[in-house]
Amino acid sequence: MNILAFFAHPDDETMLSGGLLALLSKTGHNVHYLCCTRGEGGECGDPPVCTQEQLGKIRELELTCAVQELGGKSLNFLDYLDPLIGADNTMFSFTHDLGKLSMELANFIKKNEIEVLITHGSDGEYGHPGHLTVFQVTRLVIKSKFPKLNWYTVQAFYENSLKPHLLNKNDRADWIIDVSSVRNEKTRAALCHKSQHALFVRSKSKDLGRPVNVAEVIASEESYSFANGERDVLKNLPAFKEKLIFIRKKDDEI
Repeated sequence: MNILAFFAHPDDETMLSGGLLALLSKTGHNVHYLCCTRGEGGECGDPPVCTQEQLGKIRELELTCAVQELGGKSLNFLDYLDPLIGADNTMFSFTHDLGKLSMELANFIKKNEIEVLITHGSDGEYGHPGHLTVFQVTRLVIKSKFPKLNWYTVQAFYENSLKPHLLNKNDRADWIIDVSSVRNEKTRAALCHKSQHALFVRSKSKDLGRPVNVAEVIASEESYSFANGERDVLKNLPAFKEKLIFIRKKDDEI
């Protein structure tokens, strides 16, 4: 299958969905990556690995490295600028022109004959406006041009998650998958994103009261919501049969 991982910033692909993406590549599927920005507005590291002006180029190289570690087929960037974080840690979207972004996404899907789309969830995980833009545009494109396209959103809600702060509470998990068999690949991809290592470990270091390394924050399970399509093709892949931890029945309630 031709699969598209469509995210707002470098590192979203790894930290939110790296295990599934690595599994799909290892089982023979073509996983394409489309990133809206180069993450120019993010952190530069602690200590800094570059200046703010250099960050976009650095993160482009970091994402190239991560996609290679995850076994990706291709990587493309859209030319949106990631805004700097504002006062009081206010975050912003990279665009308000949903029409233009919709056209770019639709063209990519058509050109690459995409069969499965994986994106941010309806809450933008932790409410990031850029993540929300990706979700909103995907919904528009599917509704208007590809009504049968298989669409999955990441970080779907389920009880007893080890990272509840990342979950999209309005997206119920249709299944949870054990990605421990590709945890090394996911970890290596995260290590590619050197400029973001301090961000990756900050919350857990604070919670545990001690420094932690990047490998310690890499999740071994991931949850997904089947947002659109006639049949959940990923859930039914033979290679995933023994890796699914939970499958939600249609009448299940959270």
